[in-house]
Amino acid sequence: QVQLVESGGGLVQAGGSLRLSCAASGSIFSINAMGWYRQAPGKQRELVASIFSGGRTNYGDSVKGRFTISKDNAKNTVYLQMNSLKPEDTAVYYCNKVPYGTWPWGQGTQVTVSS
Repeated sequence: QVQLVESGGGLVQAGGSLRLSCAASGSIFSINAMGWYRQAPGKQRELVASIFSGGRTNYGDSVKGRFTISKDNAKNTVYLQMNSLKPEDTAVYYCNKVPYGTWPWGQGTQVTVSS
């Protein structure tokens, strides 16, 4: 079973940037789509960015123009470049398949944006 390990989170001021990484223990080359999800306190987990096997990307309205998802199939790693961060981006960020299936969730990485 593939394990996912997210990293790169931290505390940043509004307007700052962070780059998240998600390392998979198995191949992601044949996966149709991978994505980054986030869960803020008291809210449901939401999908914020997806990347498909052909490289096409999709973003939630709240992050469009600020976040960029990418992947390196050779390293089995998915990235999320986050720019112009806002306090409302504060959440635990996870990666997984899109749509979510059978892979277990990783521990996530905390992103905190101060105003």
